[in-house]
Amino acid sequence: METKKLAYLDGLKGIGCVLVFMTHFVFAFYYGMYHYEPESCHLPGNLDIWIGKSPLNLLFNGNTAVRLFLVLSGYLLCRTYFLTKDKGRLLNSAKKRYLRLMPAVLVVNVAVFVLMCLGLYRNNEAALLAGSKEWFAGFNMFAPSVWGMLKESLYGCYLFGSNDYNGVLWTMQILFVGAYIDYALAYVCGEKKWRWICYGILTVVLLRTDYLSIFLGYVLCDFMHTDWKWKEVCIKSQILNGMLGVVGLYFMAYPSAGFGYEGTIWGILPFVFVNYYHILGVLCFVFAVLNLQGLQKFFARKGFLYLGRISYSLYLIHFPVIATLGAWFFLTFEGRIGYNLTCLLNLMLISVVTVVLSELSVRYVEPLGKKGERLIGQIFGQR
Repeated sequence: METKKLAYLDGLKGIGCVLVFMTHFVFAFYYGMYHYEPESCHLPGNLDIWIGKSPLNLLFNGNTAVRLFLVLSGYLLCRTYFLTKDKGRLLNSAKKRYLRLMPAVLVVNVAVFVLMCLGLYRNNEAALLAGSKEWFAGFNMFAPSVWGMLKESLYGCYLFGSNDYNGVLWTMQILFVGAYIDYALAYVCGEKKWRWICYGILTVVLLRTDYLSIFLGYVLCDFMHTDWKWKEVCIKSQILNGMLGVVGLYFMAYPSAGFGYEGTIWGILPFVFVNYYHILGVLCFVFAVLNLQGLQKFFARKGFLYLGRISYSLYLIHFPVIATLGAWFFLTFEGRIGYNLTCLLNLMLISVVTVVLSELSVRYVEPLGKKGERLIGQIFGQR
């Protein structure tokens, strides 16, 4: 059975990666939008704080963006299996998982190692000037080691969440180990009626871990491919899905600072459940996207699809660009042309450079994993 690719989910994933990029840019140069400290504000009238407390904070809500990326990954991991019930394809995907992730991680970390050896990380100096020392300072401020870099690249980030060289690699452990949790569930109980009991138990077990997002993405995929009459009623209801989309955006935009949200539209919600708000919001919104053609057409636009195509490499590359080229540009021109104009031009520059490098990675680095996949296929006697 052939499986039709859901292009709009790729577009949504691309948007998620852009939001992570924007989060790190804002945290580096407009930290007041996150932490609400006047001394870290740079827009007229401390507009930074107003933006941070408004729904616009969704544009740089990194916690939500990561949950979105993980839920979508969990949804797509086993979708082919739920459509075909072909365990052979499931095993094939599991065999290839490491080689899908590793080449780009290794190449980017090698580049980071070289940049560190050349002393090109300027984030400490930039943080002092931008007022973001609490977050932006300290990254990559240690003596680089070839062995340490290789350990992180080849197994550390996947098994232990190591992220000394590239801070974004903390999610690799979830994308790797979490994928095998999903694969194992699909293989063992993907066709059993009692699997929903297992899902409930595992939800409780994973409740306080970062694996919850990628697991619930898998559960959502199973739900969408289970033949229940009441489910069909839910997915066909335009009103219900529209409401879920709005509710999803409300929870996705919940500020993640931990304070200062009193008096906002989220003031009635205690902060202690912030991660669950974001996960709930993402699940509601993704469910709405899966069932509303208008949203599907919007996220299937060419620009979003392109971002989805380069999303993995963009995710890995963007922070080293911000901490090196972005910090250098900021330090060089802030005193000459002013803070906000410098940051605007800086955002444009590092966006272009990140996209170009991501495109090169998609063309020449990520395919190395596919070559390795073919080699594994030959070893296991596959076509």
